[in-house]
Amino acid sequence: MGTLEVGFIMSNPENRHITKVLKKGDMFVFPIGLIHCQRNVGHGNAVAIGRLSSQNPGVITIANAAFGSKPDISDDLLAKAFQVVKRVVGRLQAKF
Repeated sequence: MGTLEVGFIMSNPENRHITKVLKKGDMFVFPIGLIHCQRNVGHGNAVAIGRLSSQNPGVITIANAAFGSKPDISDDLLAKAFQVVKRVVGRLQAKF
């Protein structure tokens, strides 16, 4: 069964990374305008239903939020999302 790890990064200057593991039947709402992520951490396929709004989210600095979040976002997740090797992720996290 698929299990989703979902998360979002709070706005600057905190860049706090909030995560939760969802199982079948669970629900999670991403706050409007914040950078978010999700990945299957289970042992099977996962199904998720998403809905987007059309409100203006404002401005979020992606590099600061993604590479400077506390706690850090997983190297694996960032490497896959930005299609780079983990070494590059480590260098970027060190700058933020």
